[in-house]
Amino acid sequence: MKAGLRNTSFMMNHDAICARLPHAGRMCLIDRLESWDRDSITCIAVSHRDADNPLRSDGRLPAVAGVEFAAQVMALHSKLLSVPGQSPVGGTDTQSAIGYLASVRDLKLEIDDLGTITEDLRITARRQSADASWFIYDFEIYDGANVVVSGRLTAKLLEAGALA
Repeated sequence: MKAGLRNTSFMMNHDAICARLPHAGRMCLIDRLESWDRDSITCIAVSHRDADNPLRSDGRLPAVAGVEFAAQVMALHSKLLSVPGQSPVGGTDTQSAIGYLASVRDLKLEIDDLGTITEDLRITARRQSADASWFIYDFEIYDGANVVVSGRLTAKLLEAGALA
């Protein structure tokens, strides 16, 4: 696939996304994959409206929880890039790697409570840099037309068992 072209033929629902992430049950926050290419991904989330969202506290879903939504989208993108035959760039095997969020920068919160948004959340992430052990993405979360959370995430990948 040429850079800039969006892959919309390989779509995923919530169950397929959760099978690719280490998050189980309600903690898998992403509902569906909308599109992706070698450098970016767009996903939709509806779990911000769930009263039992695991990130809610005192009946609210703080906007900073958007970082977790974006981190899951970023993790999904790295998994898609690592699957031979599905990746537009081939990629390397990160299926067995364990990842953790290393930093959050330039975080902008335009609202206080994601739970007040009635529209689906559209989460976009653009890969800025990557190698075998690091990924850096800029992200934006939209409530329709408006950006409500944005920032830059850096994730570190470790080999499976490295934390043991």
